[in-house]
Amino acid sequence: MNEQEERLRELLRVGLAGDGAAYHAFLRELAAHLRAFVRRRLARMPDEVEDIVQESLLAVHNQRHTYDPAQPLTPWLHAIARYKLVDCLRRQGGAPLGGEAFDEAAALLQSSDDRAAEARRDIARLLELLPERQRLPIVHTKLEGRSVVETARLTGMSESAVKVGVHRGLKALAAKLRQGR
Repeated sequence: MNEQEERLRELLRVGLAGDGAAYHAFLRELAAHLRAFVRRRLARMPDEVEDIVQESLLAVHNQRHTYDPAQPLTPWLHAIARYKLVDCLRRQGGAPLGGEAFDEAAALLQSSDDRAAEARRDIARLLELLPERQRLPIVHTKLEGRSVVETARLTGMSESAVKVGVHRGLKALAAKLRQGR
């Protein structure tokens, strides 16, 4: 693990534990890191760099609860930045890019679409292994973003049963993934 990775991980860990100054330092250092990461990929669109950095920082903040501290931080951060970069390129429609830059952008968009489709298929296959009382709560709450109350109403389950279904289903999926390694 490199020094920057270690520093960012530690700042995030301490920041998430309630240290506001550490979290602010994490975001400041992350902004500089993301700026360099995005600038390398958008050399011909320098005006878009700061927007993507800010969108990425907001996404990191909003999704901070999804980070697994047992995993490296940088790939998680770069994945978020790549999604924001792809969103930007889609909005641009590739118009301001020419030649090699356009080919690179098209490859990035295609790669992102392919990976997303592959991930959706993998998730669907995994979810099929679960009983309905676990699968449906996961689909509705985790994939569709519905609340526990909405999910309970849709499935006819109690709110407690929805929460238990999500917990047990995710635990079962984690066990199946560990077995597959």
